[in-house]
Amino acid sequence: MRSGILRIVNFLFLQKRYCSKQVRVRFAPSPTGYLHLGGLRTALYNYLFARANDGSFVLRIEDTDQSRTIPDAIERLQDDLLWVGIISDENPMRGGPYGPYLQSKRLEIYKENVQKLLDNKSAYFCFCTEQRLDLLRREAIKCGHVPKYDNRCRHLSDDEVKEKLRTGGSYCIRFKLSPDVEVFDDMIYGSVAHDIGKTEGDPVIMKSDGYPTYHFANVVDDHHMKISHVLRGVEWQISTPKHIMLYKAFGWKPPVYGHLPLILNSNGTKLSKRQDGITVDSFRKSGIFPLALLNYVTHAGGGFDRDSSVQEIYTYEKLIKQFNIKRINVNSTKLSPEKLLEFNRLEISRLLSNPNNHKFLVERVRKLVQEAFPNNKTHILRLEEDYIITILKWAQNRIYKLQDLVGVDFTFIWAIPTSLADVVQPEYIDAIKNLNEKLTETNENSLSTDVTRKYLKELAKNNGISFPMLMKILRKILSGLESGPSVAEMIEILGKNETQLRLKRSLP
Repeated sequence: MRSGILRIVNFLFLQKRYCSKQVRVRFAPSPTGYLHLGGLRTALYNYLFARANDGSFVLRIEDTDQSRTIPDAIERLQDDLLWVGIISDENPMRGGPYGPYLQSKRLEIYKENVQKLLDNKSAYFCFCTEQRLDLLRREAIKCGHVPKYDNRCRHLSDDEVKEKLRTGGSYCIRFKLSPDVEVFDDMIYGSVAHDIGKTEGDPVIMKSDGYPTYHFANVVDDHHMKISHVLRGVEWQISTPKHIMLYKAFGWKPPVYGHLPLILNSNGTKLSKRQDGITVDSFRKSGIFPLALLNYVTHAGGGFDRDSSVQEIYTYEKLIKQFNIKRINVNSTKLSPEKLLEFNRLEISRLLSNPNNHKFLVERVRKLVQEAFPNNKTHILRLEEDYIITILKWAQNRIYKLQDLVGVDFTFIWAIPTSLADVVQPEYIDAIKNLNEKLTETNENSLSTDVTRKYLKELAKNNGISFPMLMKILRKILSGLESGPSVAEMIEILGKNETQLRLKRSLP
């Protein structure tokens, strides 16, 4: 009996010890906008850090600012994360052992914890009106000082506080900042120190509407959800000493912090939520594949031992295996839009190399072609799987997106040209007839680009005509284009029957 109890106690001890060392990270966006590149980078690096360390990745929604919440933002955000392959272990939908994962559902937890700070005198009631705070701001600016709260209500006596509470006046709750300079070790930047007392007065931790501020809820939730490491944007680095002070006031151990440097637009400006074209959904709709977008973000942010001379797209397995937080850039990095297109091209080739992906790719291309050429009898719309795969293999180094396949330069693949080449010279008409006869005698499998190119040169020579002019006429007949892929390539792609059909249309 005693040995059985000891085994249970030992198991619980080891379990607790394991849990205390387990890596737990979180992505905690606010539903005030849609997921953009900056948020994606934060989510991705937390996810990679968790997976690289056999840890847990938590999705928490920080919706304490109800006035700015967008109704469908939470659903869109979770959908975007799922699309790029970032799967959270705990979230508002799935739940988990430390929920709820929606801050608006955790108000009682915040009330209980703010009371602890009031009881130990680390926080106090503030009765200052908005008019007084606005006056303080204007006076500070007028005198050339940094606007900040003057901590007036920190010095109210207990009796004064009780009287103000009794009369039912509006109030918020503020946290007493320590005069000491908090120094902490940043996983990315090393030793960091910010004297926030010089720039801030005591911060509000509970607003007059009963909702916590970001700083307070952030600390309470991270502690109660047992978050071990916090990876977030460098713009939050200046707030970290404030958060550490809150941890100390509670008597809690803070997590390990790491701050991710800014990623900038190609012109050096900061990314903005209001900026067009940087939401995950916009990339998704424009034809960018998830893995291409992830490689685009990690290429800008660092954290990997990439060989810049090698063109390669990293799979999730490789991203996780090679992720090293010590390799993250400490300087801001500009995005290179051309890299995104290159990564997308590489992803198309990678997907195409695995036959298991062919059905998916074929369906995507079919849909694009049907949308580009709806209900037109002049279109051939060859949409059989083998043909589409052939087209993809031929075009994989020519396109950056699947949408490129229905662009002007590739219309000939799917549609008969609406305009006909004006062939009037007898020697060129004879050459076209000779080519048509040659195709009749030729096996479909023999129409390789090299063989066809050789024959076309012989055709021009035997008919005593200009080879460049013949190619120009044939290109116009087959594609309706003045320039583009070689005629030999077009014949191989279109195949024997389709090529003959188009040649016959041009003959008088």
